[in-house]
Amino acid sequence: MKFKGVYPRKNTTRTLPDHDFLKYWRVIRYWVKAKYGLGTPDLEMLLFLYSEQIFNKSQFKEYEEIMSWDVNRFGKLLKEEWIHVWRKRNGKEATLYELTYKSKRIINTIYKKINGEEIAESAAVNPLFRNDASYMDKVYRNMIKEMNKEIREQ
Repeated sequence: MKFKGVYPRKNTTRTLPDHDFLKYWRVIRYWVKAKYGLGTPDLEMLLFLYSEQIFNKSQFKEYEEIMSWDVNRFGKLLKEEWIHVWRKRNGKEATLYELTYKSKRIINTIYKKINGEEIAESAAVNPLFRNDASYMDKVYRNMIKEMNKEIREQ
């Protein structure tokens, strides 16, 4: 059988990608949301601020411009203790903020998971493994098991 204009593919060897650590980003992001109650925009903001270290409200607002509009984001992150005041306003000097220890610890954990550390499969530490988990939690739970299996095999 001959196909017009279509040629069979040559049998070639495939090279593995140099970087694939974002392969399970969606799973890790869902786990963070379930465990810590952080939505995607708030998590992305914390990831940005992580390397900024100390920042003012103008720097926060500048990055926030590319996110979905939420007039209460700064206040909410401050109230929920994801960020805190590093230095209060003094004369013309602006108030400076930084991520709290809790935020830094969570982001550090995210980087560990992206770099191949397993996610716990215990209901005591992972809400996705509780008996009352939702259907989507169970779907992600199965993906976490697959992810952990792949990590163990490496």
